[in-house]
Amino acid sequence: MKDLTSLISGAAPSRRQFMIGTGTALAGVALGCPALAQSKELVIISNIGNAAQREVLQRIASEYEKNSGAKVTINNMDHEAHKTAIRSYLVVGAPDICFWFSGNRMKAFVKRGLFDDISDLFERENYKRVLGPATGAVTVDGKQYGLPLGGLLWGLFYRKDVFAEKGWTPPKTIVDLLALGEHAKSAGMIPISMGTKEMWPAAGWFDHMNLRINGLDKHIELMDGKMPYTDAALKPVFDKWGELVKADLFSPNHTSFGWEQASAALAQKKAAMMDLAGFIKYGFPEDQVGQIAFSPFPEITAGIGRYEDFALNSVHVPKNAKNKEGARDFLAYFYKPENLSAFLETESAVPPRSDCPPSKDPLVNAAVEQLKTVAGSAQYYDRDTDPDMALEGLKGFQEFMAKPERRDQILERLEATRKRIFKT
Repeated sequence: MKDLTSLISGAAPSRRQFMIGTGTALAGVALGCPALAQSKELVIISNIGNAAQREVLQRIASEYEKNSGAKVTINNMDHEAHKTAIRSYLVVGAPDICFWFSGNRMKAFVKRGLFDDISDLFERENYKRVLGPATGAVTVDGKQYGLPLGGLLWGLFYRKDVFAEKGWTPPKTIVDLLALGEHAKSAGMIPISMGTKEMWPAAGWFDHMNLRINGLDKHIELMDGKMPYTDAALKPVFDKWGELVKADLFSPNHTSFGWEQASAALAQKKAAMMDLAGFIKYGFPEDQVGQIAFSPFPEITAGIGRYEDFALNSVHVPKNAKNKEGARDFLAYFYKPENLSAFLETESAVPPRSDCPPSKDPLVNAAVEQLKTVAGSAQYYDRDTDPDMALEGLKGFQEFMAKPERRDQILERLEATRKRIFKT
């Protein structure tokens, strides 16, 4: 494995770092790759920041080399720089395999003809049988353009010991959530710990509300810019969300601190619940991680299927790759349940395959069981929609949670942004 640059240590990990590998990042970029001399050579570009995960990838590649006789070169690059570099190397000097994101970020390259259709690999390996709803994350117009990797399942988290002591049960409906909020306030606790300084936690709350009220198809319609933000279908979403805000369910002054401080409040028993993903454990002392429990976001509209945010990374074969068949062969080996599981274990990511061995992390195993009951999945607001639209949406949702009376102005502003970006 070629580390293209030296490692630098990161500050406290952000949500985006957890999405693609936690802890450290690689600094600098080098795109030069030697021309392939023969079809048995494979070049992979990786954006993995987790050193342990890079080691597992190298081990899998070395095993594949011994079994196939192929030469595999893995070039690592800083994951932030990679977001810019991929736009160039997919056009000129494409590797045979590259790591990226699924959902809308993948779709942008599919529409430009830069990712190869690997539906044949899906068919050959029967991946749809074991991937279920996760298949949709790498599907465009019925064809598959990548393999989903580790994911994050979003939902409500709480402390088992606190709920046992108080005699509380996780809310199954929005009415239950409001009732729990009153019990929490009576106990001197914040019902829902929330930090929106980074803005994205508010978008997660919007996703849950919209998926529970309007379902997946309408949610994706909004993400694709096909539904106005002033559409009548969104009125009950913001009505109910505003009701929760006015009921003081969320942390006061939440715009002044981030998710880490919010998760620490849950760890310190100052809050009852929090809407996040499995990396919430990094806000807990190590000896208390076992107290964390997961509960799905409660039902709002009866009859709406259970759709969840399951944000997935992905791996792809570029359209301009020189060794597409070799790339498919390597991916089939890499994607074996035991190999994929080992690769994901280092970052406590949720495997998309239903047949992967159990994780050492109970939160991962809980998420795997929950996914078996999910009707379909979205990614996350800022992954599912256009990046410029996402930025304005994040600002708008944060503002709404702080000032719900500004709803109409916020939605009108978002609609103007939607029309400009999607040109509708």
